[in-house]
Amino acid sequence: MMARPLRQWGRLEARENDRRLSRSPSGTASTFCRDGRGSAAIEFALVAPPFFALLFAILETGLVFLAGQVLDNATEDAARLIFTGQRQSKTVNADDFKTEVCKRMPPLFDCGGISIDVNSYGLDSPPKSTNPIIVDGKLVTKDFGFKTGNAGDVVVVRLFYQWPLVVTGLGYNIANLSNSKRLLSTTLAFRNEPF
Repeated sequence: MMARPLRQWGRLEARENDRRLSRSPSGTASTFCRDGRGSAAIEFALVAPPFFALLFAILETGLVFLAGQVLDNATEDAARLIFTGQRQSKTVNADDFKTEVCKRMPPLFDCGGISIDVNSYGLDSPPKSTNPIIVDGKLVTKDFGFKTGNAGDVVVVRLFYQWPLVVTGLGYNIANLSNSKRLLSTTLAFRNEPF
């Protein structure tokens, strides 16, 4: 029973020493250095910005890959209409094909940002290489066309989407276009069925 008051007396004595040290100019610095209160907040302030920058960069990279996969799937589904001859029988233009692609994409995409290039080549004329599509950070679409071809022709379908990026200001920049955008592209090459 006597041990308890002695322990409390020791604590009171230690508190008195701390108060006495904190009042003297040399004691303030040593008390500040020994005091551990608030160290977790300081450590969090040092670790949080790089942690959240890394977290957001990982999320944005994942979204870019997801958007690329969605664009691939939507293009493949819509290009099947050309492949089977369903689009050659009607007068269809690039806007109609863009509408078909947009029906197959979630609202995460703005359909106004899609650029389409469809070219057909006969068996005797191989596909030719095209000019660069990115010049000075901008997508160049002046050579894009929409030719679905005839039965047995080789068709190359290219879709491009300018994906807006958010995390570019945190030191992680995967933009390949100006205005913090990443150009997503998909290309399909196939021979039309004999329709």
